[in-house]
Amino acid sequence: MSSAPRPSAFRHRPDSDNTDVARLCVVNADTYTDWESVYRDNVNRLYRLMYARVGNRPDAEDLTSEVFRTALGPLRLASSKGEVRSYLLVTAQTVLASHWRRTLGVTVTSIDPESDLEALTDRSEPEEVGDAPQRAAKVLASLPERYRRILELRFLEACSIKETAHTMQISVSNAKVLQHRALRMAAKAGLEVSP
Repeated sequence: MSSAPRPSAFRHRPDSDNTDVARLCVVNADTYTDWESVYRDNVNRLYRLMYARVGNRPDAEDLTSEVFRTALGPLRLASSKGEVRSYLLVTAQTVLASHWRRTLGVTVTSIDPESDLEALTDRSEPEEVGDAPQRAAKVLASLPERYRRILELRFLEACSIKETAHTMQISVSNAKVLQHRALRMAAKAGLEVSP
């Protein structure tokens, strides 16, 4: 037989007009004691979730902190740990959707590599994008082959840094340095190409 805490079923409380009414009050001992314990218990899980969705540390950290800022206002410590985790997960999905809406211009609440890529690339009414694709192509064309290739893999093909390093047959550290240099060179080239 399990010795886990069991919620009490009924508590007798007087109603506001002093008539006795039986109300169902679930009291669960599995709750958080303070906001810091909510944060400590959930921050790593939410960070890993965000990192898996956005693929980079700065955005994952920002989005994780945004989840807590958004959730801690309406969240109540009296809720069970499971309810708090569920609420944080729903808040994380909302924050992630807002991030993708700001970044891509469309709402994405989860990422499925096959179906979401088709949905993002197959639009019935093309949006006006100006001359950005032509300018990006010119910038990429002006870069040396290795710099162009790492930017194509990382940003056009959405490969992780590890996948990019493997494809280019270089170390992860070398890929990071190469990406940094390529971005700096692309930024300089972009200034020259801009109208």
